[in-house]
Amino acid sequence: MSVYQAPAADMEFVVNELVGLEPIQALPGNEEINADLVSSIIEEAGKFATGVLDPLNWPGDREGAKLENHVVTPATGFAAAYKQFCDGGWGGLANDPEWGGQGLPHIIQALTAEMWNSSCMSFALCPMLTAGAIQAIKRHGSDELKEIFLKKLVSSEWSGTMNLTEPQAGSDLSAVRAKAIPDGDHYRIFGTKIYITWGEHTMADNIVHLVLARTPDAPEGVKGISLFVVPKFLVNADGSIGPRNDVKCVSIEEKLGIHASPTCVMAFGDDDGAIGYLVGEENRGLQYMFTMMNFARLEVGIEGVAISERSYQRAAEFAKGRIQGRSIGAGSGERVSIIHHPDVRRMLLTMKSQVEAMRAVALQTCSYLDRALHHADEAERANYQSLFDLLTPVVKGWCTEQSIEITSMGVQVHGGMGFIEETGAAQYLRDARITPIYEGTTGIQANDLIGRKVSSEHGVTAFQLIGFMRQTLHDLDAFKDHSGLSMIRDKFEISVEALEESVRWVVETYSKDPQTASAGSVPLLKLFGTVAGGWMLARSAIIAKTGLDAGGSNAKFYRNKLATSRFYAENILPLSGVLKDQVVAGHKTIVALDESYF
Repeated sequence: MSVYQAPAADMEFVVNELVGLEPIQALPGNEEINADLVSSIIEEAGKFATGVLDPLNWPGDREGAKLENHVVTPATGFAAAYKQFCDGGWGGLANDPEWGGQGLPHIIQALTAEMWNSSCMSFALCPMLTAGAIQAIKRHGSDELKEIFLKKLVSSEWSGTMNLTEPQAGSDLSAVRAKAIPDGDHYRIFGTKIYITWGEHTMADNIVHLVLARTPDAPEGVKGISLFVVPKFLVNADGSIGPRNDVKCVSIEEKLGIHASPTCVMAFGDDDGAIGYLVGEENRGLQYMFTMMNFARLEVGIEGVAISERSYQRAAEFAKGRIQGRSIGAGSGERVSIIHHPDVRRMLLTMKSQVEAMRAVALQTCSYLDRALHHADEAERANYQSLFDLLTPVVKGWCTEQSIEITSMGVQVHGGMGFIEETGAAQYLRDARITPIYEGTTGIQANDLIGRKVSSEHGVTAFQLIGFMRQTLHDLDAFKDHSGLSMIRDKFEISVEALEESVRWVVETYSKDPQTASAGSVPLLKLFGTVAGGWMLARSAIIAKTGLDAGGSNAKFYRNKLATSRFYAENILPLSGVLKDQVVAGHKTIVALDESYF
């Protein structure tokens, strides 16, 4: 079985050259961020991913987590790996030094998140949700809650969860029925929550649940939801662990994938009520939870990148070693490895080019987040926040949807052996399948994109992003004598026009007929992702050509990047025309049919 290797060269290229470190270095507190630091973090995180997490992935999938007497025991090796994770300080990488973090930018934390998810997604889900809980408490919690919980969460000694949905609610959080009854300086929580990732385990000393519930006088719908911190163990005045709270895991789900990650059904208040502490104000819980949810959506998009990268690595290694058939047109010559066959090369290039495009879009989005949080100018912060908000559903929806295609293609490269579990190829497809569902399905992300992000502001931020793309087209004009870059420019221009036409149609249509506009919401999301990926790779091609012209030791990498960018332009960007047609004209049958048709 192949061993995961962090794609260090591409990660460093995207951060240092494509997205660029300069805007990050200019932010307050980031003056010492440099390429050497990025390289050292990638190297050390890569060692942990390769040496500690990757060996757990396949056996963890076979063994799974076990529930007995409300206690979940992780798969063999997970607890030891979690301790190493804590000891290495990896959980606090991008968190405030005030709470024990290292204060590094999110774009660097995203690199490590990709490595954790590539090597063992089931493990990575635990610290990912902890990071989201930190964001929610840090931004909305009282000083007292911060003092009690943040240091332990940042150190990963305690883990965090997100408890939103219930059996009757699904994604409709207006249907949440969990109750929160006031009781002195706290509340008592009663209700059942489902799909709680790492809701119970023995790796951390405590588990801090973020729970949505309704107070007695709360209005119906989403306006009546409040957010509470409900620890597994209560915390004593001196910060030590106290008695067990009235919250327990009553079952764990049997799932298609991520078997080593326990997905729990959590019961709150079977006895006297689980003690919980209000975050912020009553009835503003959903607003607060979106802080955690939007962070998680970005992280889930990175999961899509990560699992796709791992699937590509395994498929490429298999293709190099699998001897089968002879080269087409080579007569009766020697049998060759399947990587010599054109269709296998097509599949591998399809996988690789999309992974590199997805990684670049995700990291560009993280760069916008860093500037939205820390830029010295308020107007600039607001602008970067708008760009981050626009691209978050794209990263989440597009990267996860493509991960299904890419990991499925990884199985196909293996042929019949891909369908056999022992090769490991099928696990990536099974694990990836949850990612377009996590933190809101692709349809929910797409509705958010066309409604809250495009139509509500009449396309202002979307057109700004398209303006950035048109600047890249202008930059490509300087290379019109280079056949590869000239072709990339032509294909990219067609795709940008398709995106702009689609955005204009949505802006014009949504206010008058949101149902019709929504029929093309997922194609618009995929179009955004496809064209944004083309934008990043077009910029990569310019950097690569400039680097080759300048000479130096990076020539092989730059030549490979040019080839990847060209393949994407030739084979992926043409999909933009089909997606545009689905946006502006594909709605007619969708909205015309009566439900009896189905």
